[in-house]
This record gives sequence, C-alpha cells and structure tokens, in this order.
Amino acid sequence: MTGNAASEIAAGYATEGAALELGAVVVDDAADASARVRIPFATLNRHGLVAGATGTGKTKTLQNLAEQCSAAGVPVLLADVKGDLSGLARAGETSDRTTKRAQETGDDWAPTAFPVRFLSLGASGIGVPVRATITAFGPILLSKVLGLNATQESTLGLIFHWADQQGLALLDTKDLRAVIQHLLSDEGKAELKGIGGVSAATAGVILRALVNLEARGGDEFFGEPEFDPSDLLTVEDGKGVVTLLELADQQADPTLFSTFLMWLLAELFEDLPEAGDIEKPKLVFFFDEAHLLFADASKAFLDRIEQTVKLIRSKGVGVFFCTQLPTDIPNDVLSQLGARVQHALRAFTPDDQKALTRTARTYPKSAVYDIETALTSLGIGEAIVTVLSERGAPTPVAWTRLRAPRSLMAAIGEPAVTESAKASPIWGKYGETIDRESAYERLSARTGATSAPAEAQAPAPQAPAPQAPPPEAPRQEEHEGPGIFEQAMSNPMVKSFLRSAASAAGREISRGLFGTARRR
Repeated sequence: MTGNAASEIAAGYATEGAALELGAVVVDDAADASARVRIPFATLNRHGLVAGATGTGKTKTLQNLAEQCSAAGVPVLLADVKGDLSGLARAGETSDRTTKRAQETGDDWAPTAFPVRFLSLGASGIGVPVRATITAFGPILLSKVLGLNATQESTLGLIFHWADQQGLALLDTKDLRAVIQHLLSDEGKAELKGIGGVSAATAGVILRALVNLEARGGDEFFGEPEFDPSDLLTVEDGKGVVTLLELADQQADPTLFSTFLMWLLAELFEDLPEAGDIEKPKLVFFFDEAHLLFADASKAFLDRIEQTVKLIRSKGVGVFFCTQLPTDIPNDVLSQLGARVQHALRAFTPDDQKALTRTARTYPKSAVYDIETALTSLGIGEAIVTVLSERGAPTPVAWTRLRAPRSLMAAIGEPAVTESAKASPIWGKYGETIDRESAYERLSARTGATSAPAEAQAPAPQAPAPQAPPPEAPRQEEHEGPGIFEQAMSNPMVKSFLRSAASAAGREISRGLFGTARRR
C-alpha cells in the first residue's frame, strides 16, 4: 500500500528532460528510494518558494538546489545571511548521517566542491566589494532603503527626474544631498517651476534619512566601480558559478541587502534579451530572508516586484524566495511561484495556527496526506513539495526526504573567504574604490574649507532650506577638463556633479521598470 502510494506520487514527477533531484517520497514515515521527487530544469524559470520555521533545514535545501544548478552549468546567486553557505566551495565530509540519507533517497552521494565567488556590500566586507551609484539605484529602490513614505518617495522621484534631465550622475549620498540643497536654494528654485516643487520639510526628512543610511554604512555601498550584473552569468569548466553575497557586516541594515538583490534582478531584467522556452535557466536567483524585501514596502515598490517576477522568466531567470512563512510573500507574487518546498511549520500561537491553515489551503488536495497535520510533523531535512511538471501542471503533493548536500555543510571561515575573494578574477575590477575628483571638491580645496564627519546632523523638517554639507579634504586628482554642463551652469553646487564630460555630457538618462537608470 505504502509503496503503491509513493510510486503514484512519484509518477507525477517523472521527466523526459534534465531535472533537479530533491529527494524521495515519504509515506507513513518511510522513504521510498525509488520514488523520486524532482524539479524539471525547464520549469525553474517559473520561480519557487522555500519556506519553513528556523532550524528545519531551509539553508541546506538552498545549498542542495545551488549545487545541482551549478553542476548543470546554471549560475546561481545566493544571499549568505548566516555565513554558513561558504562551504559550497569545499567538498563535503562523509559521515554516518550522509550515508544514511543517501540510502534513504537513492542518491549516489559523493563529496563535491563547486566554483564560488564571494561578494560583500561595500568595501568593509570579507568578499569582493560590490557597489551601485545613486543614479543607477533609482528613486523607488532608494526610497525603500531610506524608509520613505509615499509622499517622500514622490518627492525623491522629482529630484531624480530633475537630475536626470540635466544629465547629472548622482554617484554617492553626498551628491544627492547637495542636489537637494541646490534645488532648495535661491539659485535652484527657478529650475523647479516646470517640474513642481519640493517642500523644505520633506527635503529635511530625506536628508536625515540619508545621514542615517551613511551611519549604517550605506555610504560605503553607494559609489564606484558599479557592479555589472552580467558578472553573475559565469560558467567555469562546465559548472555554473555560485555567487554568494556575504552579509555578516550588513545584518544591522537588512533592508539594504534585500533591496540590492532587487536592484540586481531589475538590472538583469533590463539587460537580458528575451529567451523564450529554454531547457534550463540562464541564472537562478535566491532571495533569502524574503520578508525583508516586502516589509513596509510602498505600493509602487510591490507593483514593480510583481511585474519584474512575472516578466523576468521570459529572460531565462528563475527566482526563489526563501522565508519562514508563505504569508510573508504578497499573494500576487506567491501565485507566480511554481515550485513550493515547505519545511515544517510551528503552531504555538493563534497567529501561527492561522498561518498554518492558510498555508495548507494553498496546496493541491491530497488523498495520501492531511496537509495541515503533515506540515507540523515534518522532520529536519523533510518538506512538503509540489512543483510544475514539464507540461506546466502542478505535481501531486509529496512529503519528501531531501537529499544531503555534497559540499561542506559548514562555514569555511572569514580568512578563507577573503583569500578566495582576492584571488577571484573579478577582484581587479571591483576591489578598489574609485572616487573621482569633483568640481565641488576642487572648489573646496581652493577655499581652504575643512572636512566634517559624515554623521553631521541634517536640518530639521521645518527649516526653510537645508544647509550645504561641509566639504571634504581634496584627494589626488584623476581627471580634469570641464564638460559642456560645467561651461553652461555657473552654480558651484551643480558643478560638483559633473564627474566626467566624456561619460556624462550630452547623455540622456532614462529609467526602466524599477526606476533604475538606463543610458542611451
């Protein structure tokens, strides 16, 4: 009876093309090694969800998925929130537990290492530093990082619009502060007549939010060289490179890293060509701690997430959200996730019970399992699974004992990560911060002004106009020669943003679906 039920469930997971192996069907607490549960590679770009309570095995599931994608030549991006996915770079260790799990799941387990690149936000992390300019990040994503409300987000969008029209690249937070201050000055007010107005109170809120972001290390992230998302699409010796975004230094500001992941996804959406139906995705993108992306998000932000997730599958990118509860994901996004890997849930409180009931109702009916009971009975490394078959139909619900990862199920340590990062082929591209000399800094040097700490207080909301930030000490000049904007505009606050005539003059900045900068 048990064998028949397991075989009937497994029949729904049979594939003709290549598939990612999840594990074996469990019925009545017994795993049938011959009843395989798998996800067709051809449906990975229909996205997925990995959910479950803390300690139920979500991280190992992500590790397992990343390994098999890499082995199939599919690059992967993972946010290493806890720092324990670095073991992907080393072969695993044989133990009684891995041997037993291999027997239960019918897996020909063998210790295997995978190509890994380690990234960190800004220059203070242990991986290759990655950055984005304020201009490229755009007003919608930056508003999420700054915690702005709808009115403040609209005001920030107006400020970006004006800067875009002038061809002014905002490279860092200091640039954005000075643009706001210019537009509120007597010289800049006339330039706002055609596009609306910015109140001093709202500008003050935005400025204080910028100062707070700098205090949390955001000033290290915004700048140059800007990360090129195409560097995620790398294959080495037939294996897809696993890019790990190390987050140890950013745990105090989780919104920044989750929004940075959304920026990467938005950039990929804008840059990649249409792919149509393909045998395997070009990239699989894992959003760990996904609830951080959606918490307190504006309607504009949520709408664009929904659009991006819906449309990016045609570009050959699969997106998996990882969180504790499926209810952390908005319904409009959740409905687009074809694969569901649900680890155990807890029902200790009335709210937990409501979430459990809602989760159970999102699964297809099962003649074998009581879904609600099963969700609270799963062991570590087990999950309730349903995916899309090759023909696009939901598979039967399968209580699944998941395969053990083949790489090291532990962290390799910060020294090893740093050594690997510095040996990476992209270290030379991103390892050193570029801080191009600006007209504003040159003017400050001539006036003999001195620097002030970045934590200086922003003006109060009721102030009639925020004061200009203290200038910084001059750095070694890398480039001279005014561009056409410097010749045309005499205001020194505006001149500070004309970074390079060769790259900025005459270019119009347009923006994509998520408000990120597109240049033409």
